[in-house]
Amino acid sequence: MAKAEVAVNAATIYVVDDDDGMRRALSLLLNTVGFKTAAFASPKEFLDTFKPDTAGCLVLDIRMPGMSGIELQQHLNRVGSMLPVIFITGHGDVPMAVQAMKEGAFEFVQKPFRDQDLLDRINHALEQDKENRSTLARRADVLHRFESLTPREKQVMALVVDGAANKVIAIDLGLSERTVEIHRAKVMEKMGARSVAHLVKLQMSLSNEA
Repeated sequence: MAKAEVAVNAATIYVVDDDDGMRRALSLLLNTVGFKTAAFASPKEFLDTFKPDTAGCLVLDIRMPGMSGIELQQHLNRVGSMLPVIFITGHGDVPMAVQAMKEGAFEFVQKPFRDQDLLDRINHALEQDKENRSTLARRADVLHRFESLTPREKQVMALVVDGAANKVIAIDLGLSERTVEIHRAKVMEKMGARSVAHLVKLQMSLSNEA
């Protein structure tokens, strides 16, 4: 049996496939190598229980009655889901899979596939999901810190990031240099910045968020 390195212990591998045999086989494979798995016979069943903040990835059949795999992917995109999607496709589904990739699918695996190929892709998807969620959490923390600044501290921070010296900031804001020093120290403390260069990076992460 192929071995898998589970990238995120709390992650769930969602399997959505209307083929009962394929769904059971995938669940058995994933459970055997230690993944937490949840299998569904249709996109509707999946959506009835899915929570967007759950870590993991989605292994999705591309052709299903009712809502197709691509339609489910499009729905997840609209609701802002970060869950990486790995499509399982038949030979004739390659053009559809290419479309899915353009819409943000993480990967597609063509039937018949080797177990290890699928497991490798799942591990890569979990690594990507972990990185995405970590980045989002860092940005949320930086935003929380920024929102704790007073309006004056935000003004001082903007000028510090622009490279202005305390004397220049004092003139621009009509403050004493000592007052600027106090505000500047508060900004560095509240933002958790180790240096001006670090403060600039934190500001850039807020800009990227926007």
